[in-house]
Amino acid sequence: MFKKILIANRGEIACRVIKTARKMGIATVAVYSEADRDARHVELADESVFIGAAPSRESYLVMDKIIAACKQTGAQAVHPGYGFLSENEEFARRVEEEGITFIGPKHASIAAMGDKIASKKLAMAAKVNTIPGYNDVIETPESAVKIAKDIGYPVMIKASAGGGGKGLRVAFNDKEAFEGFSSCRNEAKNSFGDDRVFIEKFVEEPRHIEIQVLGDAHGNCVYLHERECSIQRRHQKVIEEAPSPFISEATRKAMGEQAVALAKAVNYQSAGTVEFVVGKDQSFYFLEMNTRLQVEHPVTESITGLDLVEQMIRVAAGEKLRFTQAQIPRRGWAMECRINAEDPFRNFLPSTGRLVKYQPPVQTMESAMPVPEGGGVRVDTGVYEGGEIPMYYDSMIAKLIVHGLDRDDAIRKMREALNAFVIRGVSSNIPFQSALLAHPKFVAGDFNTGFIAENYPKGFSAALVPHDDPGFLILLAAAAHRRMRERASRITGQLPGHELQVGEDFVVVLADEQGQRRQTPVRVTDGDGSYRVTLGGKTSKLRFAGPLRDIAVSGEIDGRPFFAQIERIGLHYRIVHNGLQVNARVLSARAAELEALMPFKAPPDLSRFLLSPMPGLLVDVTVQPGQAVRAGEKLAVIEAMKMENILVAQQDGVVAKVSASKGESLAVDQIILEFQ
Repeated sequence: MFKKILIANRGEIACRVIKTARKMGIATVAVYSEADRDARHVELADESVFIGAAPSRESYLVMDKIIAACKQTGAQAVHPGYGFLSENEEFARRVEEEGITFIGPKHASIAAMGDKIASKKLAMAAKVNTIPGYNDVIETPESAVKIAKDIGYPVMIKASAGGGGKGLRVAFNDKEAFEGFSSCRNEAKNSFGDDRVFIEKFVEEPRHIEIQVLGDAHGNCVYLHERECSIQRRHQKVIEEAPSPFISEATRKAMGEQAVALAKAVNYQSAGTVEFVVGKDQSFYFLEMNTRLQVEHPVTESITGLDLVEQMIRVAAGEKLRFTQAQIPRRGWAMECRINAEDPFRNFLPSTGRLVKYQPPVQTMESAMPVPEGGGVRVDTGVYEGGEIPMYYDSMIAKLIVHGLDRDDAIRKMREALNAFVIRGVSSNIPFQSALLAHPKFVAGDFNTGFIAENYPKGFSAALVPHDDPGFLILLAAAAHRRMRERASRITGQLPGHELQVGEDFVVVLADEQGQRRQTPVRVTDGDGSYRVTLGGKTSKLRFAGPLRDIAVSGEIDGRPFFAQIERIGLHYRIVHNGLQVNARVLSARAAELEALMPFKAPPDLSRFLLSPMPGLLVDVTVQPGQAVRAGEKLAVIEAMKMENILVAQQDGVVAKVSASKGESLAVDQIILEFQ
């Protein structure tokens, strides 16, 4: 077994590998860039080596620097994590040539699976289902119909040079195949100057399901069941779960056996993932193989009880797998939510900056440790309160993993954990995750890869956050206010005869951005450590657990547990529960009456300004003062978290002033330019 390994990565996955290495008694070396000097993975590792400037192309992607760090520290092996160099065939080969062990598959296996065409040919040779299709030139509509019949309807007729939905038709019968072929050819010729068309099987209501495989250097290979990864936004996974609520035992076994056959065909020696697209009839077809550890590996660890990082290290050290296929358990249900630094209410734009508050829910499970009998909550992260989310890398803050007895139990645990997850200073996608978990179709397991696009076609907004009991938020605000008043009444030194009166009758006022007010009378009385709250003629008994200072609160309402967030901000309370946020003022009846007479102050008109929609680097400003611009014209480019965002004019106008310069780091809502 290795005495020391280097982790060629950063963030949560570097921290995750360090935990397993520590459990196994292996010393660890972290590498870090300028942006990560104070990062958590650097603090956790036994040693650390500086490898360059913040951009990954100058640090985490420079093979020479990582190999030099191994030699400098005497690291015998390298764990690449995911992303960066994890699937780079040249890196794996060079590491091996230097006499350092690559904790992952051999470079030949990475190369074989990295090429889409070669991997499909290999899959076919290994008798793995691949999407049936015809890739040669099709000359006539009659040929198209014959090919479509051979493949089996429905089929997708697609222009070879297609894109943007042009030159694409789905045919369910001979007539549609005949007409669709002609239409596709014409569209393709007009749009792309290339009329070549190919035909492949159209998978209806496709799901993205992947099989985790594990192979050793002694010819043993097993599959560790499947992960359901169909909840995606723009091809990025959002929620993953294991097992899948969709596939049957027979399909699971067939997919697993085919994944193992493919892994054996390339002599696969490590943890890897074979991705499949699965149709509504449970037909499944090979997509690609990821020759590395996946982001969502914790859900597989939860249901099997296996530490995948430990297995990778043991295989790399030449050990045999210690279990057979029949000995791999499948217990309960696991889910993972990716908690990202992005603003779901601003079209998921990246949100970088300092984590002013970072308080994850209470953890009852931990990576690299045995899974508790009744399941629990686990948080894998590479951040800490007060730390920075840099603009140079991906947007992940943490991975929130739960394990339940069944799927309903896992959903309940996840919703409670999201309610208790406090992140301030940067925006996060927690409200979106909460909305997805409450969606009836998600709860029923009735979804496919088009779920988010179909259910949120115009993006996400606060209006799309469902809540089964909005009155609960009003009730919570009133009880929190009464609790606050009680503490204030106990402050010593109050003027005799003028002590603070706690009161029992309040009015909870909610107001929207347009100034529309909604007020609700509420009565709150105190009794034996709990509150009796009367709202609309119904009285509920509410008890808080924990101190008043906590943002994340828990307790019971009418005997049922609840988890929420309550913050006092100025004169109002911010209440967050199940993804819904309300700002409530709790007033006396007279104060509410007077407040209703106050004029509404409309927000300022900012249409004359181009504001930065997120923190980031201003890569380019394409206009100058005095220049006339038309709606849709490019104005500026901002880069954040490996993404370029182009800002365009919303209407015609003339640029009056450019306030920010190229290369400047922008804050959210910072003025870039002004119009006349």
